[in-house]
Amino acid sequence: MAFGIGARSAHAQAPAFEVTRSNAEWRRLLTPEQYAVLRKAGTERAGTSPLDREKRAGTFYCAGCELPLFSSATKYDSGTGWPSFWQPLDKAIGTRQETGFLFMSQTEVHCRRCGGHLGHVFKDGPKPTGLRYCMNGEALIFKPTGTGA
Repeated sequence: MAFGIGARSAHAQAPAFEVTRSNAEWRRLLTPEQYAVLRKAGTERAGTSPLDREKRAGTFYCAGCELPLFSSATKYDSGTGWPSFWQPLDKAIGTRQETGFLFMSQTEVHCRRCGGHLGHVFKDGPKPTGLRYCMNGEALIFKPTGTGA
């Protein structure tokens, strides 16, 4: 998996989360790619995640703590190359403003339970919310409906 510019240390002043682990524990539990996204706020390259093309009914979970985050009913093809949703599940995510590349401000999305970096939210999505939750596929696990998930 290739990663784009801008990987940085996530949550330098992070609040306490329900699920906390040491860096060594996160490295043991996650793949190197998942660790780079979830714990270091990396970004996978557009078009590299099979979850961008996932069309089945089901739920997208945090790859760090398995909290349900998004329903496939709110997923859509944004044309960006990342899995995109117009709404998260209730109380699944947190957000914070961050200053990134070239001092541009954007809204980071993280898992409410473990604080893992998921992606960003933008105000150019479809109705009814007008939001585009642009998520890294490495930060998500998909479980299709009817699999006992």
